Amino acid sequence: MCGIAGWIDLKNSLEEYENIMSEMSASLTHRGPDAGGSFRDIGCLLAHRRLSVIDPERGAQPMTYSRFTIVYNGELYNTAELRSKLKNLGHTFDTASDTEVLLKSYAEWGGNCLERLNGIYAFAVWDKAGRKLFLARDRAGVKPLFYHRYENGIVFASEIKALFRCPKVKPALDEEGAASLMLLGPARKGGLGVFKGIEELLPGECAEFDANGFGKRSYWQLKAVPHTESLAETADHLGFLIKDSVERQLVSDVPLCTFLSGGLDSSLISAIAARKYASEGRRLSTYSIDYKDNRKNFVASAFQPDEDAPWIDEMSAFIGSQHTNVIIDSPALAEALDPSMEARDLPGMADVDSSLYLFCREVKKNFTVAVSGECADEIFGGYPWYHKPELLFAEGFPWARSTEKRAGLLRPELAAKIHPAEYVRSAADATVAGMSVLDTDSGEEKARRRMFLLNFYWFMQTLLDRKDRCSMAHGLEVRVPFCDHRIAEYAYNIPWEMKSLGGREKGLVRKISERYLPHDVAWRKKSPYPKTHNPSYAKLVFDRFVKLMQEPDCRLPLILDKGKITELIATEGSSFSENWYGQLMTTPQMFAYLIQLELWFRKYDPEIQF
Repeated sequence: MCGIAGWIDLKNSLEEYENIMSEMSASLTHRGPDAGGSFRDIGCLLAHRRLSVIDPERGAQPMTYSRFTIVYNGELYNTAELRSKLKNLGHTFDTASDTEVLLKSYAEWGGNCLERLNGIYAFAVWDKAGRKLFLARDRAGVKPLFYHRYENGIVFASEIKALFRCPKVKPALDEEGAASLMLLGPARKGGLGVFKGIEELLPGECAEFDANGFGKRSYWQLKAVPHTESLAETADHLGFLIKDSVERQLVSDVPLCTFLSGGLDSSLISAIAARKYASEGRRLSTYSIDYKDNRKNFVASAFQPDEDAPWIDEMSAFIGSQHTNVIIDSPALAEALDPSMEARDLPGMADVDSSLYLFCREVKKNFTVAVSGECADEIFGGYPWYHKPELLFAEGFPWARSTEKRAGLLRPELAAKIHPAEYVRSAADATVAGMSVLDTDSGEEKARRRMFLLNFYWFMQTLLDRKDRCSMAHGLEVRVPFCDHRIAEYAYNIPWEMKSLGGREKGLVRKISERYLPHDVAWRKKSPYPKTHNPSYAKLVFDRFVKLMQEPDCRLPLILDKGKITELIATEGSSFSENWYGQLMTTPQMFAYLIQLELWFRKYDPEIQF
């Protein structure tokens, strides 16, 4: 993976701003610590930071072919097939890199090349002759691409922090940004960068900018089609797609490992990878995360019925991996709230982020690429809100039922401008407004398609944001095989009675996984991303929150009611009775999120525009 940035101005040469592009590039060094490159044309500046994964000796960027120059962040998993097609059309290749394949695909097919790609990517192509910029983002939104537009110009980058190095972009917060932070966070509305004037391409979206202006289009959507295969055929079809996706994503010219939590998804990926490695005479390395004294402090719950550690041991022994367990202590977890927020440029999932940030730092000491099990729950019905009617048919977002409580923390005059309940409801409704359904779909089937889209474009995007920023902060590329668009397209149309085979969450995936896993692992009850159960962490974040609120330069009162902050402190959070977000962000994580929000205000110092 890499970091990309660019500045196009159709009225000015930009020659005097090359130093600005150097600063934008430098701010993304963590994404591409191996090399950096730049390109200049009249009114065009491009920069690239490289993390070398395929063909490290060649494949440097920006890369130019004919009239086109590309900067690209991602991996193509069908490089060989595309290269073969392009060779048949007369193209020749000087490198083994997917960058050259992508560049010549664009030269051959233009924006229509996107329909042929299988991978994760965000890229920009400058057409020197046509004076046109083309931008694109992968279908699942695994790789980020932010931008700021102004009259006759556009600035873009992999991360928001790079945009702020450009004099055209200043940090500002308006009512919509405040609403996003307090009513939706750590999620954010698709296309919204929270800071005023900063946008992001949506998953499956591309854009063009030239003298005629700026225009976007979606090149991919989930479409409803009749499912005609039997259960056995469906299991074989899906089994092939999962195996093919995992094996394609094992290709690397640098060391690769997998994340192994002992849960269904990571165990299935690791087992497929271990078999592939064994067939080549290699041994897979796996990594897991745990917390100091978790065994002593663990308390079972409906969401997390047992510890991961015994299951990790069982799976590592079963697949014969070289396993490393990373242990994190509470002080380090609390301290990492700061850098994990900066990695994301926004408040995130609190210690769920900071733990991943620390974990990826350890993995990077030995590996450059990792493969992870995110996103199976979103597309195969792994969460409670797929199964409970009161959540399935509810308005808004089922993982964030705390809108009223969140709104109650806002300054009253700000809440009155935002209209919290309407804001959240409309954000959810807009996501499913164009939902593809069949005439034969029942009300329940339509509700499940709606839930699929909300999960794909909201909850999954929050997890992908987290995974990209916390891993790339250390120059670690993390691949996510369940995000293969072919799997998502197929899963969108699998009947619920097949998906939930045996009345279980992800029942069909469990049935398929019996081909690779011990029966007890295949049918283990879902357990979420592991978090600390050490009470010392809760105390650390609460004490830090209190201290920050007492400091004279405290910024949270810019958007929060001081009386509500006082009440939160006096009740140690018990006055906020709902989970903040999802299954993992409870009272300690609420305080940690608010800490990150305060740190965000101090770090970025946005101009308040409401």
